[in-house]
Amino acid sequence: MASIEAKKQVVQEIAEKFNESQSSVLVDYRGLNVAEITALRKELRDNNIDYKVYKNTLTRRAVEEANLTELTDSLVGPTAVAFGKEDVVAPAKILHEFSKKHEALEIKGGVIEGKVATLDEIKELSTLPDYNGLVSMLLSVLQAPIRNLAYATKAIAEQKEEAAE
Repeated sequence: MASIEAKKQVVQEIAEKFNESQSSVLVDYRGLNVAEITALRKELRDNNIDYKVYKNTLTRRAVEEANLTELTDSLVGPTAVAFGKEDVVAPAKILHEFSKKHEALEIKGGVIEGKVATLDEIKELSTLPDYNGLVSMLLSVLQAPIRNLAYATKAIAEQKEEAAE
């Protein structure tokens, strides 16, 4: 009985993580060695992404509980899940970049803001800039008019100086 209760808690934990995460990505890590998995875990942890391996039977039950039943087909073979609570883009971006360097890592599916995503949607998400990239792009767009005004003012001042000489 204690084992059943423990499994129910794990199912509840997985379902909560799916519901609380802005994005979740399922991967097949078969073929990666310990050093590669350790490097991946470290990179994910440094970006506040929870990466765990759960039994597929428990994950299937959690997926049903979280109303994400379309993911059931992805839960075959070794499966790890990366949960990103803070940044929608980070899990997809990190895992996609890692899979480019390590062909053994295969993205199987995922969830973006509570909706099951296709592989194409996850790959598209991975090409977007992360939060810091978006902020810097926004700041450069906001600075452009002021910078242009400063250049124009400087050019006019130089022109007047040359005319005065």
